[in-house]
Amino acid sequence: MASQSSPPPFQTALLAGALAGTTVDLSLFPLDTLKTRLQSAQGFFASGGFRGIYRGVGSCVIGSAPGAAFFFVTYETTKGFLSMTGSTTTHTGDTKGKKGLSPGVQHGIAASLGEIAACAVRVPTEVIKQRAQAGQHGGSSLSSLLHILHQRSTIGLTGVWRELYRGWGITVMREVPFTVLQFPLWESLKKWGRERRQRTGRGLFGDSATGRDDKDVSAPESALYGSLAGGFAAALTTPLDVLKTRIMLSERREGVVSLIKTIWRDGKTKTGSGIRPFFSGIGPRVMWISIGGAIFLGSYQSVVNAFEGTTRKKSSGGELSL
Repeated sequence: MASQSSPPPFQTALLAGALAGTTVDLSLFPLDTLKTRLQSAQGFFASGGFRGIYRGVGSCVIGSAPGAAFFFVTYETTKGFLSMTGSTTTHTGDTKGKKGLSPGVQHGIAASLGEIAACAVRVPTEVIKQRAQAGQHGGSSLSSLLHILHQRSTIGLTGVWRELYRGWGITVMREVPFTVLQFPLWESLKKWGRERRQRTGRGLFGDSATGRDDKDVSAPESALYGSLAGGFAAALTTPLDVLKTRIMLSERREGVVSLIKTIWRDGKTKTGSGIRPFFSGIGPRVMWISIGGAIFLGSYQSVVNAFEGTTRKKSSGGELSL
């Protein structure tokens, strides 16, 4: 068996991604709220403190599933395409490698394109959600959305569109480095797990490999790898997350360079350290994404494995079950 598994079908990636995204965003929403308030320019307690930690959950409910589905469909499709262009098939049906992009580069490119696609849904969802989390415009997703839509008479339809997508650039700047760190690391750990299972006949948590030669790692194993990869990537990209939060919460548009200078200056004045504010909320962020990475990539793997198991049983004439 090759240590690299084939990408799941389009429908599987779509459903698995939607389920995984909704599960993790709703289960860890309070941590996300605390992180947003720690990063707010108004300060933690002025933004709500520990009160109303489910403010903005409405936009999360609506935006999580399509955003995650967009990501995984693009990710798996791109990964499969890049993998096919880097290999050839012999007359015996075996896959033979040829010169091309390394698996790590393939996964990085696929994940980057997946994040850009997901931002089409994620950015307006984040703008509305974070303003509600910080207690702006009444502290609800609906009031935050209506506040933007009511500006049409003064800024026009184009202005409303730009307001909904405020922070698009910095969000992409945050997501691409994050995912370039997280997903190649996750895929590498899964590859190690598959190779280990081939050598020992058992998974990391003792699950037997007998009769499952064509199956990926188990969901708990994928969850562990996702947690490690997510926490590592989250810590390194916290400064970009701080910039994204400040841009989305600010009452007026501000350039990234001027915002960096403002944060640095305020940090020097308040704490004596210009770099410290760029790591505001790093604790909740790393905790949230470590747990979220486990739930997100574990539940995704669970659904993928279930669908693949059903497909194999159907093709062999066995009993269908998830």
